[in-house]
Amino acid sequence: MKYNEDNPVKLSVWQRIRLELLWFNCRFVAMLPYWVQYYAIQELIYFVLYYCLRYRYKRITANLRNSFPDKDEQEIRIIRRRFYMNLAEMIVDTLVLANMSDEECRKRLYFVNHDEAAHIVGDKNCVALTSHLGCWEYYGFWGMWLPNHVLVAVYHKIHNVVVDELYKRLRDHTRELPVAAHDSLRFFIRHRDGYEGHRMVLGLISDQNPPRLPDSHWFRFLGQDTLFFEGGEQIARKFGLPVFYTSQRKVKRGYYEATFELIYDGKEDVAEHEITERYVRLLERDIRNRPEMWMWSHHRWKHRPDKQYRPVMRPEGK
Repeated sequence: MKYNEDNPVKLSVWQRIRLELLWFNCRFVAMLPYWVQYYAIQELIYFVLYYCLRYRYKRITANLRNSFPDKDEQEIRIIRRRFYMNLAEMIVDTLVLANMSDEECRKRLYFVNHDEAAHIVGDKNCVALTSHLGCWEYYGFWGMWLPNHVLVAVYHKIHNVVVDELYKRLRDHTRELPVAAHDSLRFFIRHRDGYEGHRMVLGLISDQNPPRLPDSHWFRFLGQDTLFFEGGEQIARKFGLPVFYTSQRKVKRGYYEATFELIYDGKEDVAEHEITERYVRLLERDIRNRPEMWMWSHHRWKHRPDKQYRPVMRPEGK
């Protein structure tokens, strides 16, 4: 199931060659035995990231210290090392998407309470608020568990068009429909009565760092004032959609379990920002329980409420 974008990307010959080379490498890794993927390649990636590149080492360390001021340096080092191992695993998890059958997808991420969630959703659209905790790429498999729905995976385009096209291929799975964030609202409104005979689960990774606006709402998150994307809440309130928070835990390398917690039934009278506040509290709970599984390398606290707001100036015509 594919979505035809309004302005599809046209690659040059050299970009196409680079894309095919990258895709070949992903397919090669994806066809290797499990032990090679997760005990040879993952360990090698971990070694390179942690010992050679020291990938975003200062930012990761600062984020951990600021988020867990009660932990001593030994505890911070343990979480940091485990995070690098988890990051290496996430890279392998992404590569193996290139050769993953529907049956294998269901094994890789088992939705513990999918029957309960399906009963709540029924024949309605809904919103699933995900995060960068665990293997977020595998959340796209939820559409396979709901017979009447397609998972609309809202993503932010990558500046490198070749890598962006590669990710589109990696996310090309049954009932998973990647839609760029800038087009997601239009897409939902256009197809809110059904897309190719299916209702929609609007999947949003909501813990990314949004642009700061004059009226931005600040949430207290891990002891720090933080901005969150609130598009999921806005769509849910406007169209009366149920909202689920997604939680993930690791079973073993490359295999996870997910649960869905209903945080808004689509009917409750809630104050502005309340749905996002519930999401933030549950995400904070999971990060404190499994800190190594969250993406600490992001520049999550780039914006501060005590700094003067400055609008992003774009060149004329851009």
